[in-house]
Amino acid sequence: MNDILPEQTPVWQYLEQQVQAVLSSYGYSEIRTPIVEQTDLFKRSIGEVTDIVEKEMYTFDDRNGDSLTLRPEGTASCVRAAEEHGLLYNQVQRLWYRGQMFRHERPQKGRYRQFHQIGVEAFGMQGPDIDAEVILLTARLWRELGLIDAVTLQLNTLGSAEARALFKQDLVAYLSEHKDQLDEDSLRRLETNPLRILDSKDASTQSLLNDAPDFHDYLDEESRQHFDALKRLLDKAGVVYEVNPRLVRGLDYYCKTVFEWVTDELGSQGTVCAGGRYDGLVEQLGGKATPAVGFAMGIERLVLLLETLEAIPASVRQLVDVYIASMGDRAAEEALLLAERLRGQGGFRTQLHCGGGSFKSQMKKADRSGAAVALILGEDEVAQGEVTLKPLRGEGEQLKVANERLVGELTRIINA
Repeated sequence: MNDILPEQTPVWQYLEQQVQAVLSSYGYSEIRTPIVEQTDLFKRSIGEVTDIVEKEMYTFDDRNGDSLTLRPEGTASCVRAAEEHGLLYNQVQRLWYRGQMFRHERPQKGRYRQFHQIGVEAFGMQGPDIDAEVILLTARLWRELGLIDAVTLQLNTLGSAEARALFKQDLVAYLSEHKDQLDEDSLRRLETNPLRILDSKDASTQSLLNDAPDFHDYLDEESRQHFDALKRLLDKAGVVYEVNPRLVRGLDYYCKTVFEWVTDELGSQGTVCAGGRYDGLVEQLGGKATPAVGFAMGIERLVLLLETLEAIPASVRQLVDVYIASMGDRAAEEALLLAERLRGQGGFRTQLHCGGGSFKSQMKKADRSGAAVALILGEDEVAQGEVTLKPLRGEGEQLKVANERLVGELTRIINA
């Protein structure tokens, strides 16, 4: 688990603000859930024989002897909260959330045991149009962030539960005849979660899968029509995608549409956003049958991608517009009032030098603040109703400005 330090948080805030703006433009509402849930919620939703439940969850007994778990993903919590508060039955909901998730995995670049996700869940809509909407939403976000050329959309369908059961039976039969060619993880999954073998990263296993049964041959007609309609909608919207028949996702609750946005800019950890349809989960957790689709994106990985591609606007890291330095007790008092006026009248991000010190040390701190402009107040300036304005970036010259003209002059310089 890691700290996010002050020099990093502006990028996080920029990313979160961009995401929130896009979500608002699509009419999604934020929901906030606890980071701790009953362990049974995740066992029932994710699946007891998944890697997450078997090896990765942070689970403990509280003082009452109840088994609790730090949430490893957000969908189950969102479904639990929406069902508990009566938001789902015979209703349409477009929800989003953000926050910490926890998995005991091997830490690596862009992946920590405490990590942060932004997720979207849409309930009550059966058609491929809502699948298309959540994908279009992500595509719009990549354009806003300047990432669209660095990511690729992979798309697949998992069909119905009945189709998957038939396919799983034949896949297990085929792989059981070639156990000697399977990697260690795939051998374990053969007994517990065989569909996950399809996205194995092992080269020999992938080679073996070339002759395995093709899931699309098992698709039920409804799922096939749903998938074809989704592809038509994406084609009309100009969203480029690749159909990846081995894309299965790691959670048991997915059905029909699944998708991932992947990049080759981050090495092996290439998935930056993933999701799909999970029509059976609400009923599985005790509610009425409710169609649903959603996705989640890892903030750490997206921040890393923004930094790798140098796609962060320079203004994001500039936290201060104006730095105010002063010399003398009276000037220090006036500087405090001036700072408040600039924050109120001009909306300038203003940092006031506090604690005294020489003029030279104050100007060094002004420069280190990243401010565009330093304002200097001494006894002479106070007496004459003026402020000395010193541009800290670019070619501008130092000048004295009357108090009544200061906001206009700052606006001209900072917005230039």
